Order: sequence, then C-alpha cells, then structure tokens
Amino acid sequence: MVSLSAVAIVSAQSTAVKAEASASQPHVGDTLTINIKISNVQNLFGVDVTLNWNPSVLTLISATSQLGVETHPGGVLHETSNYPLEVVDDTASQSTGEYHLLATSTGSASPFSGSGTIATVTFNVASPGPTGLALSSELSDHPTTGGTANLIDHSDTANPVTAVEQGSPSPTIPEFPNATLMTILIIIATATLALSAKLLKNKTSLPIKKAINF
Repeated sequence: MVSLSAVAIVSAQSTAVKAEASASQPHVGDTLTINIKISNVQNLFGVDVTLNWNPSVLTLISATSQLGVETHPGGVLHETSNYPLEVVDDTASQSTGEYHLLATSTGSASPFSGSGTIATVTFNVASPGPTGLALSSELSDHPTTGGTANLIDHSDTANPVTAVEQGSPSPTIPEFPNATLMTILIIIATATLALSAKLLKNKTSLPIKKAINF
C-alpha cells in the first residue's frame, strides 16, 4: 500500500483535479451532479480525494467511484486480474457533508496517464443557499522498485454553486379584445390629428397677426 501522506512532491505541469457541477444555480428540488475529474496527469498510481458540501443545502443521493479503466471506461487508474485496485476508503457522510476516496493501483499494474473521472457524486437540492463545495486531493505516482512514491503537484478547484428557490412564472403582457384595442388606436390617432391641426393653425396665423399689428 502506498502511503500518500509520507511521500515527496514532484512536479507535473498543468495537472488539475476539479469538482465540476452540472449547474451553477440549481433550483430547490433539482438534482445536482458533481463529477470529480483529473486532467493532464502522468504516471498516476494512487488517489486521495475529499469533497465537502453544505449538508443543510445539499442532500446526498449517491457517490460512485470510477476507478479501474478496465471496468470503468473514462475513469482513472489501472488494475489487472493479478493486481486489483486497493481501495482503502470510499465513503460518504451526509451528516458531516463529506465524501472521501483513497485508493491505489498495486503490483505491476500500469500507472495511469491522461484525463478521466475519479468519482461522481449526486445530490438533491434541499434548500436555497451556498452549497459550500470544496475539494482537496493528493496524487501519487508509481513507486520505483524498492523505493517510495512521490506526490504529483497539481491544483484543486471546485465550481462555485449557489442553490436558489424555484423561480416564479415570467410576467405576461395583458391581452386586449380586438374591439378595445381598435378603440384605443382610434383615440390615439384622433388626438394626434387634433394636436397637429392646432400646431399648424398657430403657425400659419402668426405672420398675419404681426402684419396687422404693424
């Protein structure tokens, strides 16, 4: 078993672990899916991942690891019939709002390189508010013969998600009966013509008044 907490750190440029949410503002009553994904990793042999959430906002439905690409295409880590994966912990707690996954390949199984999904966690949105999604992880590489594994340098991020109440229906424009609409149009047209005639009369009579006064 590889001890992920007692190994040195090595660089793996651009490697990232991210908790990707299916929505940034899910409504109360919706289902929210979080895919914990890794990208651009090289020589991966062990994972130690923790996802936290606000249990007053999100209610856990399921947490499913995607370990062993031989049985989970699109997942991470390799295994063989002689060297199966060693899963130390794969548990989720609604009361504490935490999912923890600790696992490693074993023996001569090949290390994993590339991108894939580590686990999928599904929630029901129970109430409005910040979901408190937070991700932390450690990644270890393939140990050399007789040696110890190294930690793989990487970044951890989680999509910010805030649950909202179900939205109210969009306001509708009131509909008028055809007769009422026609009456309104006639009144507007009549008022416009009257105003135009008055302005025209004032304009044409102005020079005449000036001539008489002169």
